Amino acid sequence: MLLQALEATRDFGRLHEIASILIRYGFGDMVRRMGWANALDRAGRALHWSHDEESAHLPPPARVRRALEELGPTFIKLGQVLATRVDLFEPEWITEFEKLQDSVPPVPYADIKQQLCEDLGGPPEEIFAAFDPEPMAAASIAQVYRARLDDGSEVVVKVRRPGIQPVIEADLRWLTRLAELAETESPELRAFKPKEVIQQFALSLRHELNFAAECRNCERIAINFSGYTDQDAAPASATDKVAGSTVLPPVPPVIVFPHIYWQWTGERVCVQEFIDGIPGSQLDAVDRAGLERKILARRGARAVLKMIVEDAFFHADPHPGNVFYLPGNRIAFIDFGMVGCLTEERREQLIRVLLGLVRHEPARVADVVLEWTGDGAVDEEGLTLEIQTFVDQYNGMSLKQIKLGTMLSDLVAIVRRHHLGLPADLTLLVKAFISLEGMGRELDPDFNMASEAMPMLEKALRARYKPSTLVKRGWRVASEALSLIGGLPHDLSRLLRAARRGRLEIHIDITNLKHVGNQLDGAANRLVVGVVVAALIVGSSIVMTVSGGPTLLGLPFFGLVGFLGAAVGGIWLLLSIWRSNRADRE
Repeated sequence: MLLQALEATRDFGRLHEIASILIRYGFGDMVRRMGWANALDRAGRALHWSHDEESAHLPPPARVRRALEELGPTFIKLGQVLATRVDLFEPEWITEFEKLQDSVPPVPYADIKQQLCEDLGGPPEEIFAAFDPEPMAAASIAQVYRARLDDGSEVVVKVRRPGIQPVIEADLRWLTRLAELAETESPELRAFKPKEVIQQFALSLRHELNFAAECRNCERIAINFSGYTDQDAAPASATDKVAGSTVLPPVPPVIVFPHIYWQWTGERVCVQEFIDGIPGSQLDAVDRAGLERKILARRGARAVLKMIVEDAFFHADPHPGNVFYLPGNRIAFIDFGMVGCLTEERREQLIRVLLGLVRHEPARVADVVLEWTGDGAVDEEGLTLEIQTFVDQYNGMSLKQIKLGTMLSDLVAIVRRHHLGLPADLTLLVKAFISLEGMGRELDPDFNMASEAMPMLEKALRARYKPSTLVKRGWRVASEALSLIGGLPHDLSRLLRAARRGRLEIHIDITNLKHVGNQLDGAANRLVVGVVVAALIVGSSIVMTVSGGPTLLGLPFFGLVGFLGAAVGGIWLLLSIWRSNRADRE
């Protein structure tokens, strides 16, 4: 309790900023309900309870988005994570969250140079052959600079903003407390799984603060693509001899990832190869460069599908800002701060549900969705019936007519209507599919994700039943079963020993009982204070009738002190009852 109080005191300045912005955008009632107003009043920090008249007329999604933008980097990142939770929010909310731009005015180079020198091991002007102090881009967490190595290679230097980590940690502490309170006190917000969302967000944000981790993600995916070829490309091993002596150079890779310079890369800075290509958003430049949109769409889709279906480790944010198009219809991916990782079980579930959607097998889709929803309360019959109706509407359609991203969006909408949530790793996956299909259709209106995914899904399904895979799976299951059986005698012995000694305990944790217990504690405290107040009144009245002893204003001193204590206790008791009744009404 003391540690939490000290942390709260340390973060009061940031809390005041957060509460003020929420009030300005019309969320003052939420500040009151969370108790922040009382805490700040006790700390002597006044809140101005006026809100922006212009924002009052905006719809709630737009107001929330504008508030997140003003709240700073942590909340901008939170909005970007919420944009992936298509299972929890309606499309109009997702659209607003996607508008959050992680772009802010740059920090002056003089303010960032000292930290950069510490991380690089010397001044950038001495480390690199050339270094441009004007940033190429500035985001809420980092700034990016252009530099050149002694061998002429162009690189980018990504630097974390100085002092950003303490602000983010303070924000995460308040968000964690807010999520816990929301899940305990509000049945409406409980359906959005606030604790799970904040836990996922905190993990993602702390990971993103570590640039070395981002670079490891990049290298891991690059290794998965070593030797990768595309059927639209020439063989990667084109080293045939021509004219008896001339050897053709190796064909450049179809999918490109920036090279990492680890000697200058760490938690706060990373140096990687500069990708000189056409940003994915500049489609006019793609046409001017003579690149073929259809090939780019197919190659990009196959690359991301390979990451998901074959490697189970994928770029979770393949939007146009993270994709570049290179000569020869090649594609480069950058920014691996947000990645997804699938377990073998989740990967198999994904293959089953995608094949079920494409092949019009509603029973298979329903089974997987029920596995995803876990042990929570669910109307299985209603959910299965709705999924069957949804899949049947695509019956008779050819593969080219199916929009896989749209199907996944509709399936998630069904899950949302039943007040269920998908696991965090799946929300990243669904978002990646939707973004990928959107990019593909921008490049090529005839692009069809289902046609590209089907061969890879069928190949993965066949690989699951290969003899070597079955033997490996059977051996793993047998090993786990033998381990369980081997430990069974020891576990039973411990159980029986605890029962004989009377130490057998069963722990049941029910969240609502904790709230009831807190209410009972409060009622007991008020009862005790009431008894003490009554005792003070009775005792002081007796003292008043006894002559002798010290006096004050002609009355017995101890009698007056007792009545004063009773008055203070009575006022506290009345205020406590009034606050409790007000909280119950809210």
